[in-house]
Amino acid sequence: MAKVKTSFFCQNCGAQAAKWVGKCPSCGEWNTFAEEVLHKETKNDRLQLFSANKNSNGQSNKSILLQDVGTLEYPRIQVPGKELTRVLGGGIVPGSLVLFGGEPGIGKSTLMLQLALRLKNLRVLYVSGEESEQQIRMRADRIGITTDSCFILQETNTQNIFQQIVAIEPQLVIIDSIQTIHTSYIDSSPGSVSQVRECAAEFLRFAKETNTPVFMIGHITKEGSLAGPKVLEHMVDTVLQFEGDRNHIYRLLRTTKNRFGSTNEMGIYEMQGEGLKEVTNPSEILITDRDNPTSGVAIAATLEGNRPMLIETQALVSSAAYGVPQRSSTGFDLRRLSMLLAVLEKRCGFRLAVKDVFINIAGGIKVEDPGIDLALVCGILSSNEDLPIPQNVCFAGEVGLTGEIRPVNRIEQRISEAQKLGFEKIFISSYNKKGLDLKQFSIQIETVGKMEEVFSKLFG
Repeated sequence: MAKVKTSFFCQNCGAQAAKWVGKCPSCGEWNTFAEEVLHKETKNDRLQLFSANKNSNGQSNKSILLQDVGTLEYPRIQVPGKELTRVLGGGIVPGSLVLFGGEPGIGKSTLMLQLALRLKNLRVLYVSGEESEQQIRMRADRIGITTDSCFILQETNTQNIFQQIVAIEPQLVIIDSIQTIHTSYIDSSPGSVSQVRECAAEFLRFAKETNTPVFMIGHITKEGSLAGPKVLEHMVDTVLQFEGDRNHIYRLLRTTKNRFGSTNEMGIYEMQGEGLKEVTNPSEILITDRDNPTSGVAIAATLEGNRPMLIETQALVSSAAYGVPQRSSTGFDLRRLSMLLAVLEKRCGFRLAVKDVFINIAGGIKVEDPGIDLALVCGILSSNEDLPIPQNVCFAGEVGLTGEIRPVNRIEQRISEAQKLGFEKIFISSYNKKGLDLKQFSIQIETVGKMEEVFSKLFG
């Protein structure tokens, strides 16, 4: 009887050690090492189900000059809908491996099933390790899309999955999810570091050798990062993150890694009873229509990737009811909020150190663009003075540590979006005025250089 081989793996980063250690030398986390059973197959154990690029004589490949490498032009697979197409960089690249992560219940399986049902001209294999065929059929009936080219497979063993792939020859494979899939050549349980790494490596080899795109749905940890070893994100070509508050109906699809496109793109979906619906104009849904002006509300012209958006920022400033003033932020970096409050205190003379400050980005979205600083600061001053900002005014500018209004990128797109939505005035940095043709816009453009100018022009 062969001796059982075991090793210890970090459940956070996938680092391997011969014995248990308390602190991972790779990622620095404590108590993350777990023992897993290993089984290395022999040379002839594994069934070769695909060998498109394999050397026929069994010899290793030889190095060649870069200029001698031939180029192959594979057109992207067009995806129904503009949001997913934009996030993927123009469509699905043949032979790519895409990792799709998100919180439980956010809509990952629903979006992937919609993709499988809408690609009517492609044979799609949807492999489910979490749901039965009947559950998937119930979701498909709720979505209301019918197709004759989508195959469903309820299986968790990679060897059986590849046998079905050989029989069906799909043009797109969807794995739901990679944490439930296991291979017979690793004796550890599904979802462990070694299983996730080995299964992903098998799908990666299949995708590259057969030129078939593969989508893998992945779980995330309580910290919000993708579960499994960090090497999983290095192996795949594209990493998509599906996020949003389950108390809101809007979902955001972001790209954190993309070898075939930009990583700054974002898609917006609306969760409805019949599935996920694309939001073509997010500016209209992220701004609330009010009959009367309200203090603390300011509209910011932001940019997500190549898409300009207008969002509503809300601020509430009140006297501190307890000894220590509270600072709370939803959808905005709390440390950056503290920096903006320090600038108002030190440079502009507003006494906010003894007051509670609460910030909220309407719609349940998270914004990292520094171009909304000016809108947030104006909302804070509006709430502090209890003076409402006119509803036809918006802002686009970054606030520096010295109190100056710094320029933001792609100011023309931000101004055009504000003009399209009917705003009459926009405040921008005076440094953005260089090279900007003001005659091409019908909206009034106010250029400011300091926070004092903004306050005097808004509130007199």
